[in-house]
Amino acid sequence: MSDLFDYSLSQKLKNEAPLAARMRPRTLDEFVGQDEIVGPGKLLRRAIEADRLFSSILLWGPPGTGKTTLAMVIANMTRSHFATLSAVLAGKAELRVVIDQAVERRKLYGTRTILFVDEVHRWNRAQQDALLPHVENGTLTLIGATTENPYFEVIGALVSRSRVFQLRPLRDEDIGQIIELSLRDDERGYGTRNIQLDPEAFEHLVRVAGGDARNALNALELAVESTPHESDEAIHVTLTVAQESIQRRAVLYDKDGDAHYDTISAFIKSVRGSDPDAALYWLAKMLYAGEDPRFILRRLIILAGEDIGLGDPMGLVVASAAAQAFDYIGLPEGIYPIVEATLFLSTAAKSNSAGAYFKAFQLIEAQGITAVPIHLQDATRDAKALGHGKDYRYPHASPEHFLPQQYLPAELLGTYFYQPSQQGYESAVSDRLARWREAQRQALGITRDETIPDLTEGEIKDIKGRHKPSGIV
Repeated sequence: MSDLFDYSLSQKLKNEAPLAARMRPRTLDEFVGQDEIVGPGKLLRRAIEADRLFSSILLWGPPGTGKTTLAMVIANMTRSHFATLSAVLAGKAELRVVIDQAVERRKLYGTRTILFVDEVHRWNRAQQDALLPHVENGTLTLIGATTENPYFEVIGALVSRSRVFQLRPLRDEDIGQIIELSLRDDERGYGTRNIQLDPEAFEHLVRVAGGDARNALNALELAVESTPHESDEAIHVTLTVAQESIQRRAVLYDKDGDAHYDTISAFIKSVRGSDPDAALYWLAKMLYAGEDPRFILRRLIILAGEDIGLGDPMGLVVASAAAQAFDYIGLPEGIYPIVEATLFLSTAAKSNSAGAYFKAFQLIEAQGITAVPIHLQDATRDAKALGHGKDYRYPHASPEHFLPQQYLPAELLGTYFYQPSQQGYESAVSDRLARWREAQRQALGITRDETIPDLTEGEIKDIKGRHKPSGIV
């Protein structure tokens, strides 16, 4: 009797499941999109169709792109036992049960086990380590689904034993096809109901879904089920109804994930590249998705020092003032100083000459720290006893406020780290500095002339990493 009730309950739950769940593809022929991975003739498709999925795979992509669906298709087509765990709900104890059953099943019946772990990146290192030996010895074939970059969020040993497939947001054509299929399907969709979906409403659902099939189907279901109608009339889904059903486009943006870092990277590179329109677009995406404005402002201040520099010294002033103004007024009006800083920095003259510092840092690492010349040492403490500060000449005593004298250690005279750019304010600095350096060379008889070459971005990043953190978060 209990079996009858269980069957009745399962059928009821199946019939009452959301449209997105009911329309989940059961075969590869029903699967829409991701042709680069499961299109005709592709490696993964051939392996699934031949039931030869012996190596583990990691399915990486944003929500609604088909990761779980593809796993369920594999479950429907394989002769192996298919087990499922959610890394959100299950831990090592549940994994241990699956492993023990897989070992027993292989001993008694020679049956392989495929384990699908949803949100596999949610497992900590110890939990992932517990899975590793059983993937390695073939007890389990892993299908891991993750919205985060597996090269960062999944342990390297597990990644190296798996094939990573990246799923992209679905194209508008794919979303449109999925909506049309759900309207025609008599068994799982709305094929038995008289639904009139206006073209403008259809386009809105497709456009605002953001490449997420689940988002589109949930919106369609809400539009259909919430639209009043007489029993003999068509359910008329207008643009207004569609807009109410999916008012806000889904933006892929996890503050701890790839989308966060990729978007801020695009923003900073757009500002650095002097494209204010692209910078505004990425800024709008971040603020739309709920990014902390202070994070954006901190990055703008960094950029003002690193990429604008002395091309326009006001860049750092504007970025710092924007941060202070935002703290004073907050959202929504605080958007204005952020936008102004973004536009100012995007259109300012650019110079990364402040990176000359890292050349000096690298030289100190290589050669060690040299002594400060006597005339530059502090004269307030040991001038009489040791001669500190003797023969130092005060530049402001000269009408031009410049006197050519030694400032570098003697062995480094003629070494030049800083090379001004010819951009904006710094172009004037370039001419002035050239005159000062030549006067110094003449006065001190400097014959050495070594301009330290610019460092690569990777070298600068490496040197930055060797600085002690400031503690600012």
